[in-house]
Amino acid sequence: MEKQTYPWWQTGILYQIYPRSFQDSNADGIGDLKGILQRLDYLQWLGVDGIWISPIYPSPMADFGYDIADYTGIHPIFGSMPDFDELLRQVHARGMKLILDLVPNHTSDQHPWFLESRSSRDNPKRDWYIWKDACDDGTPPNNWLSVFGGSGWEWDEATGQYYYHAFLKEQPDLNWRNPEVQKAMFDVMKFWLDKGVDGFRVDVMWHMIKDGQFRDNPINPSYQSHQATYEKLFPVYSTDQPEVHDIVQQMRRVLDGYSDRMMIGEIYLPIHKLITYYGPQNNGAHLPFNFMLLNIPWEPLLIAGAIAEYEGALPAGAWPNWVLGNHDQPRITSRVGLQQSKIAAMLLLTLRGTPTIYYGDEIGMVDVPIPPNEVQDPQGLNMPDKNLSRDPSRTPMQWDRSDWAGFSTARPWLRLNAAFKRTNVEKQKDDPYSHLALYRRLIELRQGEPALMTGTFSPVYADHQAMAFIREAPSAKSFLVVLNMSHRPCYLHIQHRHVSGTVVLSTSMELEGTVVSERINLGGDEGIIVALDT
Repeated sequence: MEKQTYPWWQTGILYQIYPRSFQDSNADGIGDLKGILQRLDYLQWLGVDGIWISPIYPSPMADFGYDIADYTGIHPIFGSMPDFDELLRQVHARGMKLILDLVPNHTSDQHPWFLESRSSRDNPKRDWYIWKDACDDGTPPNNWLSVFGGSGWEWDEATGQYYYHAFLKEQPDLNWRNPEVQKAMFDVMKFWLDKGVDGFRVDVMWHMIKDGQFRDNPINPSYQSHQATYEKLFPVYSTDQPEVHDIVQQMRRVLDGYSDRMMIGEIYLPIHKLITYYGPQNNGAHLPFNFMLLNIPWEPLLIAGAIAEYEGALPAGAWPNWVLGNHDQPRITSRVGLQQSKIAAMLLLTLRGTPTIYYGDEIGMVDVPIPPNEVQDPQGLNMPDKNLSRDPSRTPMQWDRSDWAGFSTARPWLRLNAAFKRTNVEKQKDDPYSHLALYRRLIELRQGEPALMTGTFSPVYADHQAMAFIREAPSAKSFLVVLNMSHRPCYLHIQHRHVSGTVVLSTSMELEGTVVSERINLGGDEGIIVALDT
Protein backbone atom coordinates (compact mmCIF):
# COMPACT_ATOMS: atom_id res chain seq x y z
CA MET A 1 0.00 0.00 0.00
CA GLU A 2 1.38 3.37 -1.01
CA LYS A 3 2.24 5.60 1.94
CA GLN A 4 0.03 8.69 2.14
CA THR A 5 1.85 12.00 1.97
CA TYR A 6 0.56 15.10 3.70
CA PRO A 7 1.16 18.79 2.97
CA TRP A 8 3.40 20.60 5.46
CA TRP A 9 0.52 22.52 7.04
CA GLN A 10 -1.15 19.26 8.08
CA THR A 11 1.91 17.66 9.67
CA GLY A 12 3.43 20.89 10.99
CA ILE A 13 3.06 22.99 14.13
CA LEU A 14 2.41 26.72 13.76
CA TYR A 15 3.75 29.44 16.07
CA GLN A 16 2.27 32.92 16.22
CA ILE A 17 4.61 35.87 16.69
CA TYR A 18 3.24 39.26 17.69
CA PRO A 19 6.17 41.19 16.22
CA ARG A 20 6.05 44.22 18.54
CA SER A 21 6.65 41.90 21.47
CA PHE A 22 8.97 39.14 20.30
CA GLN A 23 12.46 40.65 20.07
CA ASP A 24 13.77 44.20 19.69
CA SER A 25 17.05 44.56 17.77
CA ASN A 26 17.51 48.34 17.67
CA ALA A 27 16.80 49.47 21.25
CA ASP A 28 13.56 51.34 20.59
CA GLY A 29 11.52 49.08 22.88
CA ILE A 30 9.51 47.58 19.99
CA GLY A 31 10.12 44.18 18.44
CA ASP A 32 11.15 44.00 14.79
CA LEU A 33 12.09 41.73 11.89
CA LYS A 34 15.79 41.58 12.74
CA GLY A 35 14.73 40.60 16.25
CA ILE A 36 12.72 37.67 14.90
CA LEU A 37 15.75 36.72 12.81
CA GLN A 38 17.88 36.61 15.98
CA ARG A 39 15.46 34.11 17.53
CA LEU A 40 14.99 31.71 14.62
CA ASP A 41 17.43 29.23 16.14
CA TYR A 42 15.24 29.10 19.24
CA LEU A 43 12.13 28.38 17.16
CA GLN A 44 14.00 25.67 15.27
CA TRP A 45 15.19 24.19 18.58
CA LEU A 46 11.61 24.26 19.90
CA GLY A 47 10.53 22.25 16.86
CA VAL A 48 7.87 24.40 15.24
CA ASP A 49 7.38 24.22 11.48
CA GLY A 50 5.61 27.41 10.50
CA ILE A 51 5.75 30.98 11.82
CA TRP A 52 2.76 33.30 11.52
CA ILE A 53 3.69 36.95 11.97
CA SER A 54 1.02 39.53 12.85
CA PRO A 55 0.96 42.60 10.54
CA ILE A 56 4.26 44.33 9.71
CA TYR A 57 2.99 46.69 6.99
CA PRO A 58 3.14 50.52 7.00
CA SER A 59 0.39 51.71 9.32
CA PRO A 60 -0.57 54.68 11.51
CA MET A 61 -0.87 52.02 14.26
CA ALA A 62 -4.36 53.01 15.38
CA ASP A 63 -4.93 49.25 15.86
CA PHE A 64 -1.27 48.24 16.01
CA GLY A 65 -0.88 47.28 12.38
CA TYR A 66 -4.36 46.00 11.60
CA ASP A 67 -4.97 49.41 10.01
CA ILE A 68 -2.84 49.09 6.87
CA ALA A 69 -1.73 52.07 4.79
CA ASP A 70 0.32 50.05 2.27
CA TYR A 71 -0.20 46.33 1.69
CA THR A 72 3.12 45.82 -0.10
CA GLY A 73 5.54 47.58 2.23
CA ILE A 74 7.19 47.16 5.64
CA HIS A 75 6.64 49.63 8.49
CA PRO A 76 10.00 51.27 9.35
CA ILE A 77 9.41 50.41 13.00
CA PHE A 78 9.78 46.74 12.01
CA GLY A 79 12.60 47.26 9.50
CA SER A 80 12.83 47.29 5.73
CA MET A 81 11.93 45.09 2.79
CA PRO A 82 15.52 43.76 2.62
CA ASP A 83 15.11 42.80 6.30
CA PHE A 84 11.95 40.90 5.41
CA ASP A 85 13.61 39.20 2.45
CA GLU A 86 16.48 38.07 4.67
CA LEU A 87 14.07 36.79 7.33
CA LEU A 88 12.16 34.81 4.72
CA ARG A 89 15.41 33.37 3.35
CA GLN A 90 16.61 32.35 6.81
CA VAL A 91 13.26 30.82 7.76
CA HIS A 92 13.35 28.70 4.62
CA ALA A 93 17.01 27.81 5.17
CA ARG A 94 15.96 26.23 8.49
CA GLY A 95 13.26 24.18 6.81
CA MET A 96 10.47 26.31 8.26
CA LYS A 97 7.60 28.22 6.65
CA LEU A 98 6.52 31.85 6.94
CA ILE A 99 2.86 32.92 7.03
CA LEU A 100 1.86 36.58 6.77
CA ASP A 101 -1.19 38.24 8.26
CA LEU A 102 -3.46 39.53 5.48
CA VAL A 103 -6.08 42.12 6.47
CA PRO A 104 -8.46 42.37 3.48
CA ASN A 105 -11.64 43.52 5.23
CA HIS A 106 -10.50 47.08 5.92
CA THR A 107 -7.63 49.50 5.35
CA SER A 108 -6.30 52.45 7.28
CA ASP A 109 -8.09 55.73 6.67
CA GLN A 110 -4.63 56.90 5.55
CA HIS A 111 -4.41 54.32 2.74
CA PRO A 112 -4.18 56.04 -0.67
CA TRP A 113 -7.30 54.12 -1.75
CA PHE A 114 -9.37 55.64 1.04
CA LEU A 115 -7.88 59.10 0.63
CA GLU A 116 -9.09 58.98 -2.98
CA SER A 117 -12.44 57.46 -2.04
CA ARG A 118 -13.03 60.20 0.51
CA SER A 119 -11.96 63.04 -1.78
CA SER A 120 -15.29 63.32 -3.60
CA ARG A 121 -18.46 61.41 -4.36
CA ASP A 122 -17.49 60.98 -8.00
CA ASN A 123 -13.95 59.75 -7.43
CA PRO A 124 -13.31 56.45 -9.27
CA LYS A 125 -12.46 54.80 -5.94
CA ARG A 126 -15.59 56.04 -4.15
CA ASP A 127 -17.17 52.59 -4.49
CA TRP A 128 -14.07 50.86 -3.13
CA TYR A 129 -15.49 51.52 0.35
CA ILE A 130 -18.99 51.40 1.84
CA TRP A 131 -20.59 54.84 1.63
CA LYS A 132 -24.27 55.45 2.42
CA ASP A 133 -26.59 58.42 2.80
CA ALA A 134 -27.88 59.35 6.22
CA CYS A 135 -31.45 58.57 7.19
CA ASP A 136 -33.90 61.44 6.82
CA ASP A 137 -33.24 62.53 10.40
CA GLY A 138 -29.47 62.54 9.85
CA THR A 139 -28.81 59.32 11.76
CA PRO A 140 -26.65 56.48 10.40
CA PRO A 141 -28.01 54.25 7.61
CA ASN A 142 -28.67 51.34 10.01
CA ASN A 143 -27.91 50.14 13.55
CA TRP A 144 -24.67 48.26 12.87
CA LEU A 145 -22.11 48.58 15.66
CA SER A 146 -18.33 48.72 15.76
CA VAL A 147 -16.50 45.84 17.45
CA PHE A 148 -14.46 48.48 19.27
CA GLY A 149 -17.46 50.38 20.63
CA GLY A 150 -20.05 52.81 19.32
CA SER A 151 -21.66 52.98 15.91
CA GLY A 152 -20.13 51.28 12.91
CA TRP A 153 -20.81 54.41 10.84
CA GLU A 154 -18.73 57.58 10.65
CA TRP A 155 -20.04 60.82 9.16
CA ASP A 156 -17.85 62.49 6.55
CA GLU A 157 -18.64 66.20 6.51
CA ALA A 158 -16.82 66.94 3.27
CA THR A 159 -18.84 64.56 1.09
CA GLY A 160 -22.02 64.37 3.16
CA GLN A 161 -22.22 60.60 3.59
CA TYR A 162 -21.44 57.95 6.19
CA TYR A 163 -18.78 55.26 5.70
CA TYR A 164 -18.86 51.90 7.45
CA HIS A 165 -16.13 50.63 9.76
CA ALA A 166 -16.55 47.30 11.57
CA PHE A 167 -13.66 48.25 13.85
CA LEU A 168 -12.14 51.71 14.46
CA LYS A 169 -13.29 54.74 12.47
CA GLU A 170 -9.64 54.80 11.28
CA GLN A 171 -10.30 51.37 9.69
CA PRO A 172 -12.89 51.84 6.92
CA ASP A 173 -14.24 48.60 5.45
CA LEU A 174 -13.53 47.84 1.82
CA ASN A 175 -16.44 47.08 -0.51
CA TRP A 176 -15.71 43.49 -1.47
CA ARG A 177 -18.67 43.47 -3.86
CA ASN A 178 -16.58 45.69 -6.16
CA PRO A 179 -14.52 43.58 -8.63
CA GLU A 180 -11.78 46.24 -8.65
CA VAL A 181 -11.29 45.78 -4.90
CA GLN A 182 -11.11 42.03 -5.39
CA LYS A 183 -8.47 42.35 -8.11
CA ALA A 184 -6.41 44.81 -6.06
CA MET A 185 -6.33 42.47 -3.07
CA PHE A 186 -5.55 39.40 -5.18
CA ASP A 187 -2.63 41.39 -6.61
CA VAL A 188 -1.45 42.04 -3.03
CA MET A 189 -1.53 38.30 -2.38
CA LYS A 190 0.47 37.63 -5.55
CA PHE A 191 3.07 40.23 -4.55
CA TRP A 192 3.91 38.32 -1.36
CA LEU A 193 3.47 34.86 -2.89
CA ASP A 194 5.92 35.86 -5.64
CA LYS A 195 8.40 36.72 -2.87
CA GLY A 196 7.98 33.19 -1.54
CA VAL A 197 5.77 33.52 1.54
CA ASP A 198 4.10 30.21 2.33
CA GLY A 199 0.61 31.45 3.03
CA PHE A 200 -1.67 33.89 4.79
CA ARG A 201 -3.68 34.11 7.96
CA VAL A 202 -6.68 36.11 6.75
CA ASP A 203 -7.98 38.57 9.35
CA VAL A 204 -11.74 38.63 10.13
CA MET A 205 -12.55 36.56 7.06
CA TRP A 206 -16.23 36.30 8.01
CA HIS A 207 -16.65 40.10 7.95
CA MET A 208 -15.63 40.60 4.33
CA ILE A 209 -19.10 40.81 2.72
CA LYS A 210 -22.08 42.70 4.15
CA ASP A 211 -25.80 42.36 3.50
CA GLY A 212 -26.63 44.05 0.20
CA GLN A 213 -29.81 45.59 1.66
CA PHE A 214 -28.03 46.90 4.79
CA ARG A 215 -30.81 45.63 7.06
CA ASP A 216 -30.70 46.36 10.80
CA ASN A 217 -29.09 43.71 12.97
CA PRO A 218 -31.46 42.09 15.51
CA ILE A 219 -31.19 43.00 19.18
CA ASN A 220 -29.53 40.52 21.57
CA PRO A 221 -32.07 40.09 24.40
CA SER A 222 -29.52 38.48 26.73
CA TYR A 223 -26.92 41.27 26.52
CA GLN A 224 -25.30 42.11 29.87
CA SER A 225 -23.57 45.34 30.82
CA HIS A 226 -20.14 43.77 31.34
CA GLN A 227 -20.02 42.65 27.70
CA ALA A 228 -18.57 44.68 24.84
CA THR A 229 -21.18 47.04 23.42
CA TYR A 230 -20.89 45.20 20.08
CA GLU A 231 -22.69 42.28 21.77
CA LYS A 232 -25.89 44.36 22.04
CA LEU A 233 -26.81 43.13 18.56
CA PHE A 234 -26.49 39.86 16.68
CA PRO A 235 -24.31 40.68 13.62
CA VAL A 236 -26.62 38.74 11.30
CA TYR A 237 -26.40 41.19 8.41
CA SER A 238 -22.98 42.74 8.93
CA THR A 239 -21.01 39.44 8.91
CA ASP A 240 -21.02 35.90 7.49
CA GLN A 241 -23.00 36.59 4.34
CA PRO A 242 -23.44 33.75 1.80
CA GLU A 243 -21.45 35.64 -0.86
CA VAL A 244 -18.31 35.61 1.28
CA HIS A 245 -17.63 32.03 0.27
CA ASP A 246 -17.19 32.97 -3.38
CA ILE A 247 -14.55 35.52 -2.28
CA VAL A 248 -12.75 32.94 -0.13
CA GLN A 249 -12.73 30.49 -3.04
CA GLN A 250 -11.29 33.17 -5.33
CA MET A 251 -8.53 33.78 -2.79
CA ARG A 252 -7.89 30.05 -2.71
CA ARG A 253 -7.53 30.01 -6.49
CA VAL A 254 -4.84 32.66 -6.22
CA LEU A 255 -2.97 30.45 -3.74
CA ASP A 256 -3.48 27.35 -5.87
CA GLY A 257 -1.60 29.11 -8.66
CA TYR A 258 1.53 28.53 -6.55
CA SER A 259 2.90 25.30 -5.14
CA ASP A 260 2.52 24.27 -1.52
CA ARG A 261 0.87 27.45 -0.17
CA MET A 262 -1.92 27.67 2.38
CA MET A 263 -4.59 29.93 3.88
CA ILE A 264 -5.86 30.20 7.44
CA GLY A 265 -9.13 32.00 8.10
CA GLU A 266 -9.83 33.95 11.28
CA ILE A 267 -13.47 33.11 11.92
CA TYR A 268 -15.29 33.43 15.23
CA LEU A 269 -18.45 31.48 14.44
CA PRO A 270 -20.28 28.40 15.75
CA ILE A 271 -18.97 25.10 14.38
CA HIS A 272 -21.79 24.54 11.88
CA LYS A 273 -21.00 27.91 10.28
CA LEU A 274 -17.23 27.67 10.69
CA ILE A 275 -16.94 24.49 8.65
CA THR A 276 -18.59 26.13 5.61
CA TYR A 277 -15.37 28.14 5.19
CA TYR A 278 -13.56 24.96 4.08
CA GLY A 279 -15.54 25.35 0.85
CA PRO A 280 -17.92 22.89 -0.83
CA GLN A 281 -15.05 20.88 -2.36
CA ASN A 282 -12.45 21.82 0.26
CA ASN A 283 -11.69 24.74 -2.04
CA GLY A 284 -11.95 27.47 0.60
CA ALA A 285 -9.62 28.12 3.53
CA HIS A 286 -7.25 25.26 4.24
CA LEU A 287 -7.65 25.89 7.97
CA PRO A 288 -10.59 27.96 9.21
CA PHE A 289 -9.28 28.68 12.70
CA ASN A 290 -11.07 26.61 15.34
CA PHE A 291 -11.27 28.73 18.51
CA MET A 292 -13.30 26.28 20.64
CA LEU A 293 -10.58 25.90 23.26
CA LEU A 294 -10.38 29.69 23.67
CA ASN A 295 -13.97 30.10 24.74
CA ILE A 296 -15.21 26.90 26.33
CA PRO A 297 -15.22 26.38 30.12
CA TRP A 298 -12.29 24.20 31.16
CA GLU A 299 -14.39 21.14 31.96
CA PRO A 300 -13.63 17.71 30.45
CA LEU A 301 -17.22 16.77 29.60
CA LEU A 302 -17.74 20.05 27.74
CA ILE A 303 -14.38 19.85 25.98
CA ALA A 304 -14.84 16.20 25.01
CA GLY A 305 -18.28 17.09 23.65
CA ALA A 306 -16.91 20.03 21.70
CA ILE A 307 -14.15 17.89 20.17
CA ALA A 308 -16.70 15.26 19.16
CA GLU A 309 -18.97 17.94 17.65
CA TYR A 310 -16.09 19.41 15.65
CA GLU A 311 -14.76 16.03 14.47
CA GLY A 312 -18.28 15.00 13.46
CA ALA A 313 -19.00 18.23 11.60
CA LEU A 314 -15.82 18.35 9.51
CA PRO A 315 -16.48 17.84 5.80
CA ALA A 316 -14.88 14.81 4.16
CA GLY A 317 -11.21 15.50 3.54
CA ALA A 318 -11.16 18.67 5.67
CA TRP A 319 -8.25 18.99 8.09
CA PRO A 320 -8.87 20.04 11.73
CA ASN A 321 -6.90 22.61 13.69
CA TRP A 322 -6.67 23.79 17.31
CA VAL A 323 -5.71 27.03 19.05
CA LEU A 324 -5.15 27.78 22.75
CA GLY A 325 -4.30 31.47 22.51
CA ASN A 326 -3.69 34.50 20.31
CA HIS A 327 -3.12 38.25 20.44
CA ASP A 328 -6.83 38.97 20.95
CA GLN A 329 -7.53 36.61 23.85
CA PRO A 330 -6.41 36.11 27.47
CA ARG A 331 -3.47 33.72 27.75
CA ILE A 332 -4.21 30.05 28.48
CA THR A 333 -2.16 30.12 31.71
CA SER A 334 -4.27 33.01 33.00
CA ARG A 335 -7.47 31.21 32.05
CA VAL A 336 -6.78 27.78 33.56
CA GLY A 337 -3.79 28.25 35.88
CA LEU A 338 -0.14 27.26 35.71
CA GLN A 339 -0.49 23.50 36.25
CA GLN A 340 -3.55 23.08 34.05
CA SER A 341 -1.81 24.99 31.27
CA LYS A 342 0.51 21.97 31.03
CA ILE A 343 -2.56 19.79 30.55
CA ALA A 344 -3.74 22.28 27.91
CA ALA A 345 -0.40 21.93 26.10
CA MET A 346 -0.71 18.15 26.13
CA LEU A 347 -4.25 18.43 24.76
CA LEU A 348 -3.25 20.88 22.01
CA LEU A 349 -0.30 18.80 20.85
CA THR A 350 -2.04 15.41 20.87
CA LEU A 351 -5.38 16.26 19.26
CA ARG A 352 -5.89 15.45 15.59
CA GLY A 353 -5.17 18.50 13.46
CA THR A 354 -2.74 21.37 13.10
CA PRO A 355 -1.90 23.10 16.41
CA THR A 356 -1.01 26.79 16.73
CA ILE A 357 1.11 27.96 19.68
CA TYR A 358 0.96 31.62 20.77
CA TYR A 359 4.41 33.03 21.56
CA GLY A 360 5.25 32.77 25.27
CA ASP A 361 2.65 30.12 26.06
CA GLU A 362 5.45 27.57 25.89
CA ILE A 363 7.02 29.10 29.02
CA GLY A 364 3.72 29.68 30.81
CA MET A 365 3.54 33.43 30.31
CA VAL A 366 0.51 35.03 31.96
CA ASP A 367 -1.58 38.11 31.31
CA VAL A 368 0.17 41.15 32.78
CA PRO A 369 -1.91 43.81 34.55
CA ILE A 370 -1.52 47.07 32.63
CA PRO A 371 -2.32 50.23 34.66
CA PRO A 372 -5.07 52.39 33.10
CA ASN A 373 -2.61 55.15 32.19
CA GLU A 374 -0.48 52.64 30.21
CA VAL A 375 -3.28 50.97 28.23
CA GLN A 376 -2.60 51.15 24.50
CA ASP A 377 -5.16 48.82 22.93
CA PRO A 378 -8.05 50.78 21.36
CA GLN A 379 -10.55 48.15 22.49
CA GLY A 380 -9.47 48.81 26.08
CA LEU A 381 -9.33 52.59 25.64
CA ASN A 382 -12.78 52.80 24.04
CA MET A 383 -14.49 50.72 26.73
CA PRO A 384 -12.33 51.47 29.79
CA ASP A 385 -14.71 50.11 32.42
CA LYS A 386 -15.10 46.64 30.89
CA ASN A 387 -11.56 45.20 31.27
CA LEU A 388 -11.46 44.39 27.55
CA SER A 389 -7.93 45.58 26.74
CA ARG A 390 -5.87 43.02 24.84
CA ASP A 391 -2.59 44.49 26.10
CA PRO A 392 -2.18 41.97 28.98
CA SER A 393 -1.66 39.08 26.53
CA ARG A 394 0.65 41.07 24.21
CA THR A 395 3.52 41.80 26.61
CA PRO A 396 7.16 41.23 25.60
CA MET A 397 8.60 37.74 25.36
CA GLN A 398 10.56 36.77 28.45
CA TRP A 399 13.92 35.50 27.21
CA ASP A 400 16.21 35.77 30.24
CA ARG A 401 16.72 37.49 33.60
CA SER A 402 18.65 40.49 32.25
CA ASP A 403 17.16 43.98 32.11
CA TRP A 404 13.91 44.01 30.14
CA ALA A 405 14.01 40.20 30.03
CA GLY A 406 16.40 40.09 27.07
CA PHE A 407 13.63 41.48 24.85
CA SER A 408 15.29 44.88 24.50
CA THR A 409 17.98 47.11 25.96
CA ALA A 410 15.39 49.89 26.24
CA ARG A 411 12.09 50.19 28.10
CA PRO A 412 9.57 48.04 26.18
CA TRP A 413 6.40 49.44 24.63
CA LEU A 414 4.37 47.41 27.16
CA ARG A 415 5.46 46.55 30.67
CA LEU A 416 6.86 43.11 31.45
CA ASN A 417 5.56 40.55 33.90
CA ALA A 418 7.21 41.44 37.24
CA ALA A 419 8.22 37.77 37.65
CA PHE A 420 10.17 37.52 34.39
CA LYS A 421 13.40 36.67 36.25
CA ARG A 422 11.72 33.46 37.38
CA THR A 423 9.78 32.76 34.19
CA ASN A 424 11.95 32.95 31.08
CA VAL A 425 13.35 30.85 28.27
CA GLU A 426 16.94 30.77 29.55
CA LYS A 427 15.95 29.43 32.96
CA GLN A 428 13.46 26.90 31.62
CA LYS A 429 15.79 25.55 28.94
CA ASP A 430 17.88 23.86 31.62
CA ASP A 431 14.98 22.67 33.78
CA PRO A 432 13.57 19.27 32.70
CA TYR A 433 10.42 19.93 34.75
CA SER A 434 9.67 23.30 33.13
CA HIS A 435 6.86 24.34 30.83
CA LEU A 436 9.32 24.79 28.00
CA ALA A 437 10.79 21.32 28.46
CA LEU A 438 7.29 19.83 28.35
CA TYR A 439 6.39 21.73 25.17
CA ARG A 440 9.60 20.71 23.45
CA ARG A 441 9.18 17.03 24.40
CA LEU A 442 5.54 17.05 23.32
CA ILE A 443 6.51 18.57 19.97
CA GLU A 444 9.33 16.07 19.50
CA LEU A 445 7.05 13.13 20.31
CA ARG A 446 4.26 14.39 18.08
CA GLN A 447 6.54 15.03 15.12
CA GLY A 448 8.14 11.62 15.44
CA GLU A 449 4.97 9.54 15.65
CA PRO A 450 2.57 9.14 12.69
CA ALA A 451 -0.37 8.37 15.01
CA LEU A 452 0.02 11.69 16.84
CA MET A 453 0.81 13.69 13.74
CA THR A 454 -1.79 12.49 11.25
CA GLY A 455 -3.56 9.51 12.83
CA THR A 456 -7.21 8.99 13.71
CA PHE A 457 -8.84 10.29 16.88
CA SER A 458 -11.10 8.12 19.05
CA PRO A 459 -12.67 9.43 22.26
CA VAL A 460 -12.68 6.79 24.99
CA TYR A 461 -13.57 8.49 28.29
CA ALA A 462 -14.81 11.69 29.86
CA ASP A 463 -16.24 12.53 33.26
CA HIS A 464 -16.35 15.63 35.47
CA GLN A 465 -12.58 15.38 36.14
CA ALA A 466 -10.78 13.69 33.26
CA MET A 467 -10.86 12.82 29.59
CA ALA A 468 -9.04 10.28 27.46
CA PHE A 469 -8.67 9.50 23.78
CA ILE A 470 -6.66 7.24 21.46
CA ARG A 471 -4.60 8.21 18.41
CA GLU A 472 -3.87 5.52 15.82
CA ALA A 473 -2.30 5.19 12.39
CA PRO A 474 -1.76 2.15 10.14
CA SER A 475 1.44 0.19 10.85
CA ALA A 476 2.39 2.63 13.61
CA LYS A 477 2.45 2.80 17.37
CA SER A 478 -0.87 3.78 18.99
CA PHE A 479 -1.23 6.17 21.92
CA LEU A 480 -3.67 6.69 24.74
CA VAL A 481 -3.82 10.25 26.10
CA VAL A 482 -5.30 10.72 29.58
CA LEU A 483 -5.76 14.21 31.03
CA ASN A 484 -6.81 15.05 34.59
CA MET A 485 -8.39 18.46 34.15
CA SER A 486 -8.96 18.90 37.87
CA HIS A 487 -6.66 19.63 40.80
CA ARG A 488 -7.72 16.47 42.68
CA PRO A 489 -6.80 12.81 42.16
CA CYS A 490 -8.94 11.00 39.61
CA TYR A 491 -9.62 7.32 39.01
CA LEU A 492 -10.48 6.05 35.56
CA HIS A 493 -11.71 2.69 34.38
CA ILE A 494 -11.32 2.68 30.63
CA GLN A 495 -13.58 0.00 29.21
CA HIS A 496 -13.41 1.15 25.60
CA ARG A 497 -11.22 -1.87 24.81
CA HIS A 498 -8.28 -3.71 26.30
CA VAL A 499 -5.82 -0.99 27.21
CA SER A 500 -2.30 -1.58 28.40
CA GLY A 501 0.96 0.15 27.71
CA THR A 502 3.80 2.28 29.01
CA VAL A 503 3.77 5.95 29.89
CA VAL A 504 6.17 7.67 27.46
CA LEU A 505 5.47 11.28 28.45
CA SER A 506 3.79 12.88 31.42
CA THR A 507 3.34 16.26 33.06
CA SER A 508 4.81 14.43 36.07
CA MET A 509 8.06 12.91 34.79
CA GLU A 510 8.09 10.41 37.67
CA LEU A 511 5.25 8.52 35.93
CA GLU A 512 7.24 7.94 32.75
CA GLY A 513 8.19 4.33 32.22
CA THR A 514 5.36 3.00 34.37
CA VAL A 515 2.99 0.39 32.97
CA VAL A 516 -0.74 1.15 32.95
CA SER A 517 -3.86 -0.83 32.11
CA GLU A 518 -7.63 -0.22 32.14
CA ARG A 519 -7.63 1.23 35.65
CA ILE A 520 -5.67 4.47 35.74
CA ASN A 521 -5.08 6.69 38.76
CA LEU A 522 -3.76 10.21 38.28
CA GLY A 523 -2.87 12.99 40.68
CA GLY A 524 -4.33 16.47 40.27
CA ASP A 525 -3.16 18.30 37.13
CA GLU A 526 -1.51 15.16 35.74
CA GLY A 527 -1.60 14.05 32.14
CA ILE A 528 -0.03 11.01 30.52
CA ILE A 529 0.66 9.75 27.02
CA VAL A 530 0.72 5.95 26.91
CA ALA A 531 2.33 3.95 24.11
CA LEU A 532 -0.12 1.07 23.77
CA ASP A 533 1.00 -2.53 23.53
CA THR A 534 0.33 -4.02 20.13
